[in-house]
Amino acid sequence: MPIITKEFICVSCPVGCNLAITQSGDNIEVSGNQCDAGIAYAEEEMTNPTRNIATSIRVFNGDMPMLSVKTSRPIPKSAIMDVVNAIHEVEFFAPVHIGDIILPNAYDTGVDIIATRNIKLI
Repeated sequence: MPIITKEFICVSCPVGCNLAITQSGDNIEVSGNQCDAGIAYAEEEMTNPTRNIATSIRVFNGDMPMLSVKTSRPIPKSAIMDVVNAIHEVEFFAPVHIGDIILPNAYDTGVDIIATRNIKLI
């Protein structure tokens, strides 16, 4: 069974620990963490890395031409480009309110794309 080693900077808290991860099969060993959140972060990065996405889409008839949007929760890292491409196909019309769902279930991830600002109708 191959042994995989990686190094990460943990983003779970403001400390930013330098983590060293060794994985052999299902066994994951983590060092360099100052809290348990570092262990959980390292295990997720090795088994199922996820990310949040923040981008923008075009809005028609609004007081601003672009709307900032984000994922409602992290998505699998492997789906990032597919989700971004799906988001950029969306055209939305004003008005828009913070929290409005702009794209439900983006690229079948079960994650919604939501508005992060208000845009008024002109």
